[in-house]
Amino acid sequence: MNMIVTKLDGKTYDLESMGITLREFNPESPSPRHVTEEIEGIHGLIDNGTTYAERKINCSFYLKAVDVEDYYLFRDEIFALFDSSQAFYVTESRNIGKRWLVKTDGTYSIDQERVYGMFDVTFVAFQPFAESRGTTLSPFSFDSDLWQIGEGLDDGIPPQYRFNTTTFRVYNAGNVVVSPVQMPMQITYLGESSTLQIKNRTTGDAWLYSGTSEPNDVIDLNRVQAKKNSVSIFAATNRKYITLAPGWNEFILLGTRGSFEIAFNFRYYYL
Repeated sequence: MNMIVTKLDGKTYDLESMGITLREFNPESPSPRHVTEEIEGIHGLIDNGTTYAERKINCSFYLKAVDVEDYYLFRDEIFALFDSSQAFYVTESRNIGKRWLVKTDGTYSIDQERVYGMFDVTFVAFQPFAESRGTTLSPFSFDSDLWQIGEGLDDGIPPQYRFNTTTFRVYNAGNVVVSPVQMPMQITYLGESSTLQIKNRTTGDAWLYSGTSEPNDVIDLNRVQAKKNSVSIFAATNRKYITLAPGWNEFILLGTRGSFEIAFNFRYYYL
C-alpha cells in the first residue's frame, strides 16, 4: 500500500517514493451522536436527529533509510511531513479516488533498528467523511487518478453538471447529503433572469433572488454567500440555500429569460 499526502498549498508527497511503506490504513467506523428528548408519559425517547463525531484513522508505516546517518534526517523529515499546525489530506492507494482531511492525533515514536523504522500514527478527521479527489467539474476519466470504482460512478456514463434547460437532474454520487453550510459547493448562473428561483424538488430546498440579471451577468452561490458579478446580493434573497441528497436530485428553475447556463461544482462525500 501507499499513501499520498497533499498539503493545503497543493504540494503532494508520495510516501512510497520517499522510502516509506504504508502497512495499514484503518479508519474507525462513523460515531453517531444522537439528539434525543424525553417526554413524561411517553415510552422511550424522541429522536431529534443524528450527527457524526470526528473519525480516527489508525495507520502503520515502515521506513528504510540509506544509512544510519540518513535515518535521523529521515525521521525529522517525517515529523515535518505530518506537522499538524495545518490540516492536510491523505489518500491511500487502494482508494485512490478518495481523500481525508486530517491532523495527527497525539504523539508517536519511530522504533529504530539500524536503518529501519516502524511507527504507528493515528490521524483524526474532524469532518467525519472521506471526499472525492475530483469535483463535479473535473474531467470524468478513470485515467486521471481522480476517480475510482466504488465512488457511485460505475455505470460508465459520466453525469452532467452544466445545464441550459429549466428542468434537469443533478447527481450526488456520495452517500452523504452535500450541504453548503458544511462543505464547499458552488452554483453559478450565467444569463438573464427576473426573480430567479432555483428549486430542488427532491429535498424541497428553494433559493430565490428578487432582483434581475442581464445576459452577461453571473450569479454565484458559493457555500452560503450569494453574489452577482462579485457584489453581494444576499439581502435580496430569501436567505436559503440548496442541499443535495445522495443520488439524483430533480431541479426546476423559474424566472429565467433567454439563453442561460447553470453549473454545479462540488465534491462527493462518503461515510
